[in-house]
Amino acid sequence: MAKLYFYYSAMNAGKSTVLLQSAHNYQERGMRVLLLTASIDDRFETGHIASRIGISAEACLFDNSTDLVALIQNEINQQTLSCILIDEAQFLTKEQVYALSEIVDKQHIPVLAFGIRTDFQGELFEGSQALLAWSDKLIELKTVCHCGSKATMVIRLNEQGIPVKEGAQVEIGGNDRYLSVCRKHFKEAVRD
Repeated sequence: MAKLYFYYSAMNAGKSTVLLQSAHNYQERGMRVLLLTASIDDRFETGHIASRIGISAEACLFDNSTDLVALIQNEINQQTLSCILIDEAQFLTKEQVYALSEIVDKQHIPVLAFGIRTDFQGELFEGSQALLAWSDKLIELKTVCHCGSKATMVIRLNEQGIPVKEGAQVEIGGNDRYLSVCRKHFKEAVRD
């Protein structure tokens, strides 16, 4: 039975690595997968999902205006799909998550979505909130805070490495801009 999965974590937990390994597992068995990633994420090569450990794969791009049902149906019309894997799923809209649940329920294709749960202010991203509500299975991928505890939060840093407390929810960056920390160190960083 197909399901909608949400793999979530703070940054640097290996979400893209797990996604690419999952895609490889399907492909190794002769099954076709569809890889999707957010067009807004330009940290690596556009149109690719890349892991910091050096593996990558080509992917279709989506933004908040992408009709995922039409995109996926077009792919199905070309050839059977065995799985849909989505990187940077926090950037999905609520409507897109609902559309993915329709693909799972009506087309019987599993969807594996990978993303960050909360932003640098501890607020849920729209896509993550919808995935937490609509997914059949939630899987937390763990990473570690500098203190050794499980990191569940993300701090945004300015150019001087000082935590930022205000700003737009979405600002693309990597290790130079974000730090994964435990809740205790998150609260200490954002305290006035």
